[in-house]
Amino acid sequence: MSEKTPYEKLGVSETAPFEEIQKAKDHLSQKHSDSFETMESIESAYDAIVMERLKLRQEGKVSVPDNIRFAEHQREISSKFPVSNFKSMFHWVQQFIDIPSFNDILLKTGIFLALSLLVGFLRPQSSLTPLFLALGVFVNIYFLNKKENKFNRALLITLTMLSLGMIIGGSIIQLFYDPNTTREFSQSFVSIIVFFIFWLSSSFLH
Repeated sequence: MSEKTPYEKLGVSETAPFEEIQKAKDHLSQKHSDSFETMESIESAYDAIVMERLKLRQEGKVSVPDNIRFAEHQREISSKFPVSNFKSMFHWVQQFIDIPSFNDILLKTGIFLALSLLVGFLRPQSSLTPLFLALGVFVNIYFLNKKENKFNRALLITLTMLSLGMIIGGSIIQLFYDPNTTREFSQSFVSIIVFFIFWLSSSFLH
């Protein structure tokens, strides 16, 4: 069985306009963003088509959009810089990043901001701080679990973020230590840092 051509890999014909090829590449990249090998295959097929179209353009047989002509220069510097490694790293990081909708981020911002304000205003009543912190833990687990319906993953991430927030908050307090700093203030400050990290993880972590 012969290997697929770059056009077949992208699911387009050899006579397809470049706009169609670009759309096909973007669609497949989004669909298979979690597969490193498939992404590499898509990128290789797209690059092969671009190089072929550029060669045909130089021979006057086909026209290529102006924004693609820079690919010639990119090919020249590819031997000097590990561009493929950068692309791979970008795709690897991209699969862990989520872009929330405006309503989604507004809801999470409102909840964690409300918890932070309650902890700050109720600072003298330190017995309530752990209660609000526990509430923040449950809220973060709920939002993370809602994305992919993986409770264990949501629980693990939340506990990791909780530990991270406590370490960062405690370190900041130690760095700017004031003998007059009360235990209630320390608890409130650390809780607010934790809520901020919960907001980041529930909003932008995929």
